[in-house]
Amino acid sequence: MTFLWINLFSIYIFFFGRYFGNTVITNISTVSIKPKKMLTFIALVSLVLLSGLRNNIGDTFAYMHSYETNDYTWDSIKNGKDIGFGILQILLQKISEDPQILVFTTALITNVLVVFVLYRYSRMFELSLYIYITGGLFLVTMNGIRQTLAAAIIFTATKFLIEGNWKSYFLVVVFASFFHQSALILIPIYFIVRSKAWSKATVVLIALAIIIVLGFNQFSTLLFSAIQDTQYSDYQNVNEGGANILRVAVNAGPLLIAFLGRDKLRRIFPNSDSIINMALIGCVFMLISTQNWIFARFWIYFNLYQLIVISWIVKLFREKDEKLIYYAILVLYFIYYYYENVISLGIFYKSDYLNLIP
Repeated sequence: MTFLWINLFSIYIFFFGRYFGNTVITNISTVSIKPKKMLTFIALVSLVLLSGLRNNIGDTFAYMHSYETNDYTWDSIKNGKDIGFGILQILLQKISEDPQILVFTTALITNVLVVFVLYRYSRMFELSLYIYITGGLFLVTMNGIRQTLAAAIIFTATKFLIEGNWKSYFLVVVFASFFHQSALILIPIYFIVRSKAWSKATVVLIALAIIIVLGFNQFSTLLFSAIQDTQYSDYQNVNEGGANILRVAVNAGPLLIAFLGRDKLRRIFPNSDSIINMALIGCVFMLISTQNWIFARFWIYFNLYQLIVISWIVKLFREKDEKLIYYAILVLYFIYYYYENVISLGIFYKSDYLNLIP
């Protein structure tokens, strides 16, 4: 965990970065403070190096072993799943047989795309990066390489989502599906999240989630029957238990604040509806995953938008209370980060390149 702690604290160079940043008024209502690009770059380097130079955590070893033992060719991948990821490995093997290049490349692409979008849409950029780490999503990018790569690619289409440019959005989603086919779920989701936040559709969505949780056995039977002939048919044999209810609370808390301050949020961030809805769907998937952790895999596509939401909710409070709320978020997420990574998961970071003790 030592390097994970170092990474977290190094990100908080943005305590200063935002104060030395530039204020950008994008329209009459929306004000965004952009940190200096050099400081942003330093934080990005920290994220990429830590993630890209690891050799453990989650399925990292499996990917590295597969890269090292398999000879990827056009013939071997054309009939396989997620052909885009196969092509990436073909290209990388032409450069090096060292599997670290795969881990580093995917970490580089994923984190660059995530930071790029957060830089553009976050009200408090350093807070978004802090939650990216302490909320657990940064760790998830080291556990689900293909899916988080696909999620990061789709995240770059946030502009198309907000503007309602469905053709461009769908093209990005289809491209991302070449890395993880489950990304195609974002196509029907598009029509849901384009509605006004906290509308009747929101009530229906939450009600549906509760119904699924209450009748999970029947729902899972229908779902696994539907995917039994697909590449994800093995998911029905996965029994990882349910997600901790604390995860649901962590996801739901910021959305509750956004709901209570929805009128002010719409004034200061007019384009927030689609982002709120995406974060809400992520919370719904996390709620369902309390019955089976496999559903949290879909949460990955939506939780990135939660990082944007959190960066705006501080501004929903009275100006004299903003500092208190800001520090309260820092403390609460720090406690959650410690609980999840040290107490619950016992994360131990390993690297052949980063070693405190030779």
